[in-house]
Amino acid sequence: MHFKHTLLLCLLSTLAACSTISKNTSSDWLLIDDFENSLSKWQSVDTQNETKPQVKNPQITVIQPEQATTSTSTSTSTTTSTNHYLLKKPARDGIVGNRKALSYTKLPQAVEVGQTYTFYIRINVAAFPNNHAFGLSNLTPELINKHAYDAFEPTLRVTDKTESNGLVNDGALMVKTGNGYSNIQNYTTKQSAKPLQTNTWYDVWYVVNNAAASKQGQQYDVYVKGGEFKEQTLVYKNAQFRMKREQPLIYFLANCNTGPIKKPYGNGGLRYDDLYMSKGTNLNNPML
Repeated sequence: MHFKHTLLLCLLSTLAACSTISKNTSSDWLLIDDFENSLSKWQSVDTQNETKPQVKNPQITVIQPEQATTSTSTSTSTTTSTNHYLLKKPARDGIVGNRKALSYTKLPQAVEVGQTYTFYIRINVAAFPNNHAFGLSNLTPELINKHAYDAFEPTLRVTDKTESNGLVNDGALMVKTGNGYSNIQNYTTKQSAKPLQTNTWYDVWYVVNNAAASKQGQQYDVYVKGGEFKEQTLVYKNAQFRMKREQPLIYFLANCNTGPIKKPYGNGGLRYDDLYMSKGTNLNNPML
């Protein structure tokens, strides 16, 4: 009898666990920012401002209203919607030399070592050429300012710049790997994903495993919907944390870079909207 009772309890526990997994809904998401208010919770710092002549605080990090275009058989009109997003650029067009334009905000919940969280974001490339990176950090603001790119752990990258080794990036969304960066993949076609389309919103989920590296942590999987991916699609598995510090993740961080004065990359902007986080693996859309 005791064996049957134990077996029943195990079965009920398993069903409860399955129910919890399937119950992931929009109510399970914590809002990081949807940019419908001010940027009072954000810090923006230009930590390597090499502009000549010197331009004070050259980065552009502003909230803007979304423009909605309506077309009929006879005309096309543009109106301002109620939605707002964050536009980030390293400087105004024509200004070069701002090498580290950082913006960051504290997460509403730390991702402790050993935990897995899913992060959701919508991105939209305003223009190429550009050089952007965004993701999560386990450093304090003082150390983020000091380490800049090395403050990142899970990182996503948007750029069409030419690397120092001559490799030309094509503007596809990228992830961090042990040897640098890799384009996300279209596993159906067995090819690299296509470059991001400008003025197109993409939904991005990145499932972050903050367990120790010895326990197959310090890595993340990425899912995308938008562009060539008509439905939510796994586009990269087991991307690597940049530094693998094995510390709680506490900040969302974005960085962009004009490139050096002699060989600038370009100041094209990247739009961000609807940043959310959810404990565990949650591939639902927090906007639905």
